[in-house]
Amino acid sequence: MSLTRNHKIGLAFAALVFAVDQLVKWLIMGPLDLPNVLQIEILPFFRLSWAENTGVSLGLFTADSEFQRWLLVAVTAAIALIVLVWLLRERLRGDIMALALVLGGACGNILDRVRFGYVADYADLHFGTFRPFLIFNIADAAITIGVLLILARSLLSREKPTKTPKSTGDAAPESQNHA
Repeated sequence: MSLTRNHKIGLAFAALVFAVDQLVKWLIMGPLDLPNVLQIEILPFFRLSWAENTGVSLGLFTADSEFQRWLLVAVTAAIALIVLVWLLRERLRGDIMALALVLGGACGNILDRVRFGYVADYADLHFGTFRPFLIFNIADAAITIGVLLILARSLLSREKPTKTPKSTGDAAPESQNHA
């Protein structure tokens, strides 16, 4: 299988998402020392807050043991592999880019889980006490945006049914009302 230009761009974009996610996590955990500082106020509605997510989205399927941790790594890696295969089979650039967001984000979170046993989350968007999201990271945002783009593209870009030409009288007449 030879890679098209769009596939190469998609894979490069996935690698970029992965790299940016890991760079920001390094800044958060290293120079900013967020695991010890715990919170850094950035704006009245956004702060950096340290959270260690041992589960998947919304804290579901928490891995409380080493076995569960590695099972979660295996399951998420299998999903990432499916996304990679899908990306390589896809032809439309928009779908390839959406899948690249998902793939890059998934790889970033998988690496966290392998290295630390949890996913490092830090982005805390809030309006007073209202939080529209749990604390998240760039990988989570990329995955969410990618999935939403895939859903939107699949719902909005459905192929229109083709019109069939009218028959020239070879078809049977419509049912007639016999009294």
